[in-house]
Amino acid sequence: MSDGVTAADQDTRAAGAGAAEAAGAGVRLAARGLTLAYDDRTVVRELSLAVPDGKVTVIVGPNACGKSTTLRALGRLLKPRSGSVLLDGEELASLSTRRIARSIGLLPQSPSAPEAITVADLVSRGRQPHQRWWQQWSDEDERAVTAAMERTNVTDLAERPVDELSGGQRQRVWIAMALAQETDLLLLDEPTTFLDIAHQVEVLDLVRRLNHERRRTVVIVLHDLNQAARYADHLVAMKAGSVVAEGAPADVVTAELVRDVFGLTAVVIDDPVTGGPLVVPSTPYAPREADAPERRPS
Repeated sequence: MSDGVTAADQDTRAAGAGAAEAAGAGVRLAARGLTLAYDDRTVVRELSLAVPDGKVTVIVGPNACGKSTTLRALGRLLKPRSGSVLLDGEELASLSTRRIARSIGLLPQSPSAPEAITVADLVSRGRQPHQRWWQQWSDEDERAVTAAMERTNVTDLAERPVDELSGGQRQRVWIAMALAQETDLLLLDEPTTFLDIAHQVEVLDLVRRLNHERRRTVVIVLHDLNQAARYADHLVAMKAGSVVAEGAPADVVTAELVRDVFGLTAVVIDDPVTGGPLVVPSTPYAPREADAPERRPS
C-alpha cells in the first residue's frame, strides 16, 4: 500500500465508513463524507464517523493526521470543504450558535484566558449560551457554576487569577467552564498537553468520572496511545486524514496497527492494571561494547 496501511486496515476503513454512514442517523453527533482543508491544503478526506452516545471516544494518530482538525469540525470551529456534521440529525451548519453552545461543550488546544480573570469569572462564562439580554444571571446559573467547580475540585481556587495557576489546575478550570454549559456532548482537544504524568492522569480520571455521572458523551484527541487505550470506550485511529480503524481498544490496538499507523515496532500486551492493551516499544538503542569510544591512556 502506498500509504503504509495494510489490506486488512483498508478493509477496516471501508467497513468503518459504511458503519458510520449507517449509524449516523441513530446518534447525536456524526460526520458524513467530511472533507476539511486549510486554504489549498486538504487535511481530512471523505471522513465518516458516528460518535457513540454516552461513551468516551478517543481519537489517536500521528502528528498532522487530522485529529484536531476533525474535532474542530465536530464543534463547528471549522467549516467543511464538503460533507457535513450532524447534530441530532440536523446539519451543524444550519443551526444557531446558541443552539450548538447549549448542546456541545468544546475545549480547544491551549485555550487562553483574559489577563487577571479569576477562576469563578472564567467558569461563569460557560453560562453565556443560557442567558438573554433581559435575563443576565439567575439562580440556575449560580447552581450550574457551583456544581461545575465542585465536580472539578476548583472551588477553593475561585478567587485566584487563572494565570497564576499550575497547568493541571488551569485544565480543571477550563473543564469546569465547559461543564457549566451543561451540555451532554463534550469535546476536548489534547487536554493533557504540557502536563506532567500525575496531572495527565488526574485530568483523564476527571473526564472519565464526568462521563459516568451523566452518561455524557465525550470525544477526546490524545497523543498517548496507552492513555487512549486505558480511558476510551471507543477508539478511532486516524492516518493521513482518514479513519484507519475504530472500535473497542482491545480490537483496535494491535502490533500491526501501531506499526502501520505510527511507524513504530512494538509488542502489545495486557495492561496489568486494566487488562486492556498496552503498547511496549521494541528494544531501545543500547551501544555495543565494540561501539564504545576508545579510551585514551592516562
